[in-house]
Amino acid sequence: MKSGWTGLLLALLMAFHVSAEQTSDSDIRLLNNRFRIDSTITQVAFVIYRENPSKPVVLIQPDGTKFYAWRHPDNVSWHQEADMDIVSVLDPMPGPWQAIGKVSPKNRIRILSDLNMKVDKFPTRLYQSETLKFTARLMQGNQPLNLRDFLDRVDLTVTFTEFLENVDGIPEDQRPQAMSLGQFADDGAGFDEVAGDGVFTVELPINVAPGKYWARVTSGNGVFFRTLEQEVLVYPTPLMATFKQSRKKALPHHLLVESDVASVEEGTVAVHSEFIDSNGKVSVYQGAANEDYTALNIDIDNFDQPGRHRWFGWLYGTDKLSGRPLVFKLPEQTFAVADYAAIEQAKIEREEREAERKRIEDEKLAAEQRAADRKMAMITIIGGNILLLILAIGGWVVVRKIKAKRLAAETEDELEAPPPEESDKAA
Repeated sequence: MKSGWTGLLLALLMAFHVSAEQTSDSDIRLLNNRFRIDSTITQVAFVIYRENPSKPVVLIQPDGTKFYAWRHPDNVSWHQEADMDIVSVLDPMPGPWQAIGKVSPKNRIRILSDLNMKVDKFPTRLYQSETLKFTARLMQGNQPLNLRDFLDRVDLTVTFTEFLENVDGIPEDQRPQAMSLGQFADDGAGFDEVAGDGVFTVELPINVAPGKYWARVTSGNGVFFRTLEQEVLVYPTPLMATFKQSRKKALPHHLLVESDVASVEEGTVAVHSEFIDSNGKVSVYQGAANEDYTALNIDIDNFDQPGRHRWFGWLYGTDKLSGRPLVFKLPEQTFAVADYAAIEQAKIEREEREAERKRIEDEKLAAEQRAADRKMAMITIIGGNILLLILAIGGWVVVRKIKAKRLAAETEDELEAPPPEESDKAA
């Protein structure tokens, strides 16, 4: 969609000079599928009903130029279905036009005029993760448009784009990308109050980081081209919830809700939470802070049902500066609840296995110790015997040496003694 479409207000055929029978202010029956556009018309759109099923019609301008659903200039938008074409034209060529195709026996164009879009203005302060009820209205003049065939085919989307100064100086592939936060619906579901009343409502989650953005409400499905922009500021979330799981069966879990005292009015904090056990049973827990308090603590039952549990919820408060109600949707989270009986049985079995392992280990150590003791005893005995043998041999050697030394001494004494004198021999 080019910039020329920005700010386009569709006025659906305000003045037609038609060679046909006009059945009402908004319906024109065709003769030979022809109709005429006056030179004063600058914007036109029409709904052409066809046989079901059939191909889209071919539109022929006064100069003979043909427009197709799959091929047409940028000033034409085209939405097609099995039995209907909704075509919007900017600056249409004055003169007689013709629709070629299997036009329905109803043989008419549905005319709308003075069509415009009114959109809620965003609050001056938005908060990260808050959920905002946001509405847009399609108006015909000063009245809500209630043509269901048209409303069912309008596609309105809210996008946020990071705000940058002088974005035109940035290469296109490096510019911030638009983030789609929600799509409007006029279906009477969710936040939408009445289906088909021309009031489109979106449950808008502000799931962007804090910062400055361009907020845009756009429609670009070929039915209604329009873009509205607003500069918005997103602040950090002022409400936080923390789930603290109990590690003891006898004690409850806790859901702690805290708030930024500078952003949230005292005494306005509230919570609604839902817990779903592993069997699908839902338990609801709610609470509200007392006057002058900015936090609360909710006790959550310590569920007996083991397995994986889920929970989600909503936080509520009031903006301290503007008095605006605040709603924060908590995403679904999970936690596990242990099977305490199984844990106890496993503990007993583990202790038994540990005791058996210790007994076997002790017996093994005792056997190894006995073997070591026997080995040491044998070593001691053998060592003692060897020592005694060494001592005996050593003693024997010493004794032999002593005896040999004595014998040598006696022999030496005998050899050194003088011979007896002659007189002694004679006597």
